[in-house]
Amino acid sequence: MTSEHSSELSEVEMQIASSTFKFPIVGIVASAGGLEAFTQLISPLPINTGMAFVLIQHMLPNGESSLTKILARVTKMLVSQVQNGMLVEPDRVYVIPPNTQMKLFKGVFELSPREKVSGIYMPGDAFLTSLAADRGNCAIAVVLSGSNKDGTLGLTAIKAVGGITFAQDEDTAIFDRMPLSAIATGHVDFVLPPEQIATELIAIGRKLENK
Repeated sequence: MTSEHSSELSEVEMQIASSTFKFPIVGIVASAGGLEAFTQLISPLPINTGMAFVLIQHMLPNGESSLTKILARVTKMLVSQVQNGMLVEPDRVYVIPPNTQMKLFKGVFELSPREKVSGIYMPGDAFLTSLAADRGNCAIAVVLSGSNKDGTLGLTAIKAVGGITFAQDEDTAIFDRMPLSAIATGHVDFVLPPEQIATELIAIGRKLENK
């Protein structure tokens, strides 16, 4: 990461620190190869980052997700599959249910049936865009492994409101098309392996704690 990016990130962190919101929300998007990336990012996080983590994974429309159970084994944070009307809280991990579109409005999750589209369904874009509108510069976007372009538009929306943006580096992504699509926008602050993304999130949490 260049020194120019480091300066830019510091300014964003200061914006978050001065925000009227109580805590940041981290939207994490992945599809193919995402399970490994999710676990590598979540497992190093302490129980008291002061942030909420929302995981958006592409799933089969009629399948059941085991992601909640898997992640519960690698973190001491409470991991929950989202229910409609659930209030987002800090120091928790939330997982999108299968066959749904999920948005955030006034700190509350809103679920609706998965949209029928002719192309690839983009649940990451839908959530991140709503996160940008709801949380402003307290929104954080992370785009991990995937074989499509989901997350690119939502990450751009978060950057536009002063949030912080991350993408997995291509050398560690099992499928690099999704993070490379995000990086190509020029709106990604950090390009890192999942474990190092976790390190940066911990550092941001500590700055907020000491503000």
